[in-house]
Amino acid sequence: MLYKKVAKIEENISAIGMGCWNFGGQWDNAVGDNTIKIVHAAIDSGINLFDVAPVYGFGKAEEILGRTLKEGKRSKILIASKCGLVWNDQQEISNNLTKKSILNEIDQSLRRLQTDYIDIYQLHWPDPSTPIEETVCALEEIKNAGKIRYIGLSNFAQRDVDKFMSMIDIHAQQSLYNMLERNTNSYHEIPLVYKTEDEVLPMVKKHQQAFLPYSPLFQGLLTGAFKRGGNFSENDIRNANPKLKGDLFEKYYEGALAIGDFADKIGRPLNEVAFNWLRQKEEVTSIIAGVSSISQLERNINSTTWNLTEEELREIETIIEPFKTI
Repeated sequence: MLYKKVAKIEENISAIGMGCWNFGGQWDNAVGDNTIKIVHAAIDSGINLFDVAPVYGFGKAEEILGRTLKEGKRSKILIASKCGLVWNDQQEISNNLTKKSILNEIDQSLRRLQTDYIDIYQLHWPDPSTPIEETVCALEEIKNAGKIRYIGLSNFAQRDVDKFMSMIDIHAQQSLYNMLERNTNSYHEIPLVYKTEDEVLPMVKKHQQAFLPYSPLFQGLLTGAFKRGGNFSENDIRNANPKLKGDLFEKYYEGALAIGDFADKIGRPLNEVAFNWLRQKEEVTSIIAGVSSISQLERNINSTTWNLTEEELREIETIIEPFKTI
């Protein structure tokens, strides 16, 4: 495993991390009974970043990761969980970064994860209704209590990152980023208030923060396994992503096909090309990659055994240039 180091975080972080969203059962390729084997295989391979959130499966993903880590491997990994998205009995989700809510969320996450601290605690999405000062007060309280070690912001405008940094140390940022979504305007119809490539990457580099890109394979589109239709069931959460259906999907699908042709030309799997395009960027610390099998895990890890050449990177840039701003 390759590792990266940023000044804001003490530990070296594996270049490939593990995303735990599909532990919650909201994807067709939910891990199910294979979770323990996959998590242990990941740790044994050197992966040490596990990204999860309370809202993934409405608590289920955290619970599954917590049960899995009871085997004595907690000290070998960094858990990156989140707060700020809460739900009611009807599983209707709302943004809430009030002090009261954060103090409740951290204790619920610690209980589900069966641990007494979370390494990187991330604000999942902004909450315009709550003053940043109130949110910072909550973060300070739980950090001083030893419940969290580092603080991260996910999906925040860089002007708000600046405001947070004027009051409290920010160690990591997370945002949507892959070969076809570089400065995109939305995610699952949620407007994005940042441009990853143009704004977030320069910011994390300047402040030596960790950067954790999510959806590195565009929710499966950059695996080479998608067809023009019928890629997942009606129960899969990806149905909420308009970029994966209709006319918009066709545009992105054509982009994926073009990158796939390039991958075939150099004799590498498409997913490994997508990972390496990210990994070889100085600003990218650990790629949040979900898996549903040991074989997928092994393919992800294999991407760290080779590099794209400078010439190949230039050719890729030509292919994906039309997607720089959409």
